[in-house]
Amino acid sequence: MNGSHTIQTLTLPIEGMTCASCVARVEKVLKRIDGVEQAAVNLATEKVSFSFDPSKASLEELASAVNEAGYTLVVPAQGQPTERTSPLDGSIPSPQEKAFRELKREFILAATLSIPITAISMTMMSSWFHRWAPLTMDELNKFLLIATTIVLFGPGRRFFVSAWTIAKHYSADMNTLVAVGTGTAYLYSAFLALFPQRIPESISAFDLYFDTSAAIVTLILLGRTLEARAKSHTSDAIRKLMGLQPKTARVLQLGVEKEVPVERVIIGNEIVIRPGERVPVDGVIIRGFTSLDESMVTGESMPIEKSEGGLVIAGTIAKNGSIVFRATAVGADTMIAHIVKLVEEAQGSKAPIQALADKIAAIFVPTVIGIGLATFFLWLFVGDAGFVHSMVNFIAVLIIACPCALGLATPTAIMVGTGLGASRGILIRNAESLERARRISTVVLDKTGTLTLGKPAVVDVIPLNQSTADELLTLAASAENKSEHPLARAIVDAAERRRLPLRECGSFVSNTGLGIEATVEGKRILVGRTSFLAEHGINTVSADETAATLSMHGKSTVALAVDGMVAGVLALADELHSDSAAAVAQLKRMKINVVMLTGDNEHTARAIAAQAGIENVIAGILPNQKAAAIKRLQVERRIVAMVGDGINDAPALAQAD
Repeated sequence: MNGSHTIQTLTLPIEGMTCASCVARVEKVLKRIDGVEQAAVNLATEKVSFSFDPSKASLEELASAVNEAGYTLVVPAQGQPTERTSPLDGSIPSPQEKAFRELKREFILAATLSIPITAISMTMMSSWFHRWAPLTMDELNKFLLIATTIVLFGPGRRFFVSAWTIAKHYSADMNTLVAVGTGTAYLYSAFLALFPQRIPESISAFDLYFDTSAAIVTLILLGRTLEARAKSHTSDAIRKLMGLQPKTARVLQLGVEKEVPVERVIIGNEIVIRPGERVPVDGVIIRGFTSLDESMVTGESMPIEKSEGGLVIAGTIAKNGSIVFRATAVGADTMIAHIVKLVEEAQGSKAPIQALADKIAAIFVPTVIGIGLATFFLWLFVGDAGFVHSMVNFIAVLIIACPCALGLATPTAIMVGTGLGASRGILIRNAESLERARRISTVVLDKTGTLTLGKPAVVDVIPLNQSTADELLTLAASAENKSEHPLARAIVDAAERRRLPLRECGSFVSNTGLGIEATVEGKRILVGRTSFLAEHGINTVSADETAATLSMHGKSTVALAVDGMVAGVLALADELHSDSAAAVAQLKRMKINVVMLTGDNEHTARAIAAQAGIENVIAGILPNQKAAAIKRLQVERRIVAMVGDGINDAPALAQAD
């Protein structure tokens, strides 16, 4: 494609949609415009993705067409990016959260009034009520009129406004059905309440529909509130992903550090990172050495040591050592931004069943209104029922057809299902996922934090001289107690779990990336890599052999020397959850294929998989590659369930069935 005929694809927020009919209408409006090649609306995320030729249709024209249809296409201001390029501010509520709070308030008000309206309407039909009631029938009906008016034109106002906006464009949606049904019942009941003398003898004074109008508005609001709550949770997932990126960066300018907003960082800037800080953008190290915790991005459980020339990823945490790196990707080009984009694209995709539902919804409302009108005229002219009885039957058709089930049953089922799943540690993405769960043929499991505990722990203590395992661990923990390295903390934690008393540590020197030197009760202690011990003239042949064997089983190793002699080797690994093997065995008994998917290295992955009883392992891949791996399994006609922690596994979770 060239020049003026370049096709542009955008994903923008759209406001004012309330049901599947809205989805069909917006898509129809956009597709009618010359230059628009495709348009897909997602009601859950309240976004529309469309491809268009800017030479044939401008963004302003598209927005105008959508606005004329009764909705609002949120177009970014000139110069403002159409994709997120900076982290979300956790202190600012998302539009989905604001909508949820507003709907919650409206539902509470509607329910507060609807409960007494319904109670009074029901009890009015009993003889004992009128003997004890302090008000007459006319007074009670007028009270019900006032209360129902507040419900319909307070919390229920949104239905009438939306229905009127759509009607001006000769269209209808679910709001139309709610507005016509409840509005007709209300007007009919209000007329009889205000002019009781006009009530025909064939109609009882009890035959008013105030309770019906109020209850329907309240139930539909409950459904909308539950849907809004689910949408706000979807927004939270994106917010957490973007929250991995810090808001500021410490940039070197003419040798001076200056803290700037992360969106002002440009490619080529030199950025300083100190221990405990998150990396703000992607880049390559030009000075220094550090250990980076990349678990939230790659799934690697152990900190990765990085030095000059090493790549750093936005959102990862420096555990020790300071570095200076040059920015190579900023804003929407960082890996964390790509992860967010992958999740949003998966959330915005439309399942075939959803497309079918949209088509049905597009003809549902006019069909129901047509049936209602046919009922009215048939009773009026053929059944000779009179105007009032014909109107009652017309209202009955609309009320029965009012989408209580469509608006309430689905979100209720979703909330109950996801609530029960969450209480058991299961994240259920959407209703389609629940529907497809019974046909799952393959379960893909993340390693770090899912099969395993997600942090290093001492799993073996192997003495290589006359020392005991407890003595070896005590000396190592006493020496490492002043270090903040994750492996050092794991050694100290292991000693504390065994209730081993730590000894006084005198001198302490940390050699970043290699090991530590310390004096414990007069003994010279070295803890670190075997190469570090060898540099100090220590014979490490036995330690090298032991470390090599342990490494083959996916374990990290640390050697210990005391007064110039190798004393032993400590093995560390990410421990398996106590019930992981049993869960895998249960899945196999259900004839479900189990696959482990991880960003960790092959040896470590295979070792954990063997402990869990998993034969199929895909290791050493990045988050965007995880989603592709899931897709490959789906191409093989497998129904895939993904189990992960929701951060580094987010694209794969979104891609899974």
